[in-house]
Amino acid sequence: MTYIIDAHEDIAYNGLTFGRDYRRSAEDTRRLEADTPIPGQAGQTVLGWSDYQRGQVALIFGTLFAAPKLYSGGAWETQVYANAAQAARLYRSQLDFYHRLGDESPEKFTLVKTRRDLAAVLKPWEQSPTGSQPVSCPVGLVLSLEGGEGLGRPEELEEYWQMGLRAVGPVWAGTRFCGGTLEPGGFTREGYHLLEVMGDLGYILDLAHMTEQSALQALDHYEGSVIASHVNARALLKGISGERHFTDTTIRRLAERGGVMGILPYNGFLLPGWKNGDDRRLVTLHTVAAHIDHVCQLTGSAAHVAIGTDFDGGFGWPAIPLELNTIGDLCKLEIVLLERGYSETDTAAILHGNWLKILERALP
Repeated sequence: MTYIIDAHEDIAYNGLTFGRDYRRSAEDTRRLEADTPIPGQAGQTVLGWSDYQRGQVALIFGTLFAAPKLYSGGAWETQVYANAAQAARLYRSQLDFYHRLGDESPEKFTLVKTRRDLAAVLKPWEQSPTGSQPVSCPVGLVLSLEGGEGLGRPEELEEYWQMGLRAVGPVWAGTRFCGGTLEPGGFTREGYHLLEVMGDLGYILDLAHMTEQSALQALDHYEGSVIASHVNARALLKGISGERHFTDTTIRRLAERGGVMGILPYNGFLLPGWKNGDDRRLVTLHTVAAHIDHVCQLTGSAAHVAIGTDFDGGFGWPAIPLELNTIGDLCKLEIVLLERGYSETDTAAILHGNWLKILERALP
């Protein structure tokens, strides 16, 4: 069993909104939340440290995410802002959350800011024989901003860099910097300036949530490393409207730039119209593999596709493929890929190697 790198998890948002402590197991958190409104608001958690260990999840991209107040999910949602000052306080509190996690529990979580940090956190996974990894390795955390609409001046990213942020997705909703999932359009003048600041500092640019117009403009303009942390193939999602997922044109252009996209195992983004209460047998890891296949066939190799779960990003169990109960089961995807004819080398690239190349190239 090979180890896994997951490019998108909303750890701080869930920790600060719901009090979830990801040092616990998912089972323990579910038990604590059983008689609360939380599962109805966010689904049952699928994340926990022992689950990471069981699934050999070695490293995750932990997000900073706060929503514009216009798109608040309800009175329970604490991570929302009405202006840049409020957003800055939320981003900093989430940064503090990750730093505390690493400082208080270094045996469980460790921040990854440099290539040296990356090598250290992956060393035990790289050295252990296949399938024999002991349950004792800290999970690496690469910090990523999901949705930069709340930033004040783009130059503020220099301070965030010093605090450990390494990837930025300029948009979630839209449209201050560029068009996004909820608002159309392309890059604005300020958006292009943001890309210039990001490039000077060395950030990874995350295209997730961009409109096709915005994504193609970013790919033409940005000279640094580019990814799409959690998107699926729009061509396989007949019936899903909007621009949340990538067209074949965007996928090809991302591959031409040496980028990688993470496939998102959320049933609603795998089977149009799926909702909680529907038959879970309708969506399996073979559905996830179909999106992986699509990217591989389109780009001619397995070098540009990986995993970006978006756990616990507003959903959890049961809104995930049939074979998954927690992230500890994500390793079952390896068997599915091998059964579909992928080589062990290509399977390892999809589960961790492609993200690893991006990080080795982009981290200082």
